Amino acid sequence: MDAKKISLNENEVKPVVDLLNDYLANYHIHYQKLRGCHWNVKGQNFFTLHVKFEELYTNAQVTIDEIAERVLTLGKAPHSRFADYIAESKIQEIDTIGMPDLDMVNALLEDMSVLIEIEREILDESAAAGDDGSNDMVNRFMQFKEKNTWMLRSFLGKK
Repeated sequence: MDAKKISLNENEVKPVVDLLNDYLANYHIHYQKLRGCHWNVKGQNFFTLHVKFEELYTNAQVTIDEIAERVLTLGKAPHSRFADYIAESKIQEIDTIGMPDLDMVNALLEDMSVLIEIEREILDESAAAGDDGSNDMVNRFMQFKEKNTWMLRSFLGKK
């Protein structure tokens, strides 16, 4: 690992890198679920949700790239096989074909909850390792997800 080249202790940053790869796996499954929801949404909420799902998957695509590049910055290779993503992810695949639109929103809210949980874990580990770069990046991603969780819950009429 080349973490010391950016003034980080390799042993202290290893848990961060491992969590980032786990995060990457979960994000890939979430991203594909977002794409499936975007492609397959039907019903009276189509116009609202089709646009929202595209916004979310576009953001997820950029986020995935940043996570992978952070893993590389810390001196390790990011996972890049779907077999690894599926095996490692807490987030499960779903079949979005024929799924009711509000069920899609609920499924995405569950994903966001899992991702926020992982983000909080990364924030703790990155703070302990003095890894401000990872901490700032993940904090930004978490804030986006927290806001969108509120918006999607409001869309569903939930508190």
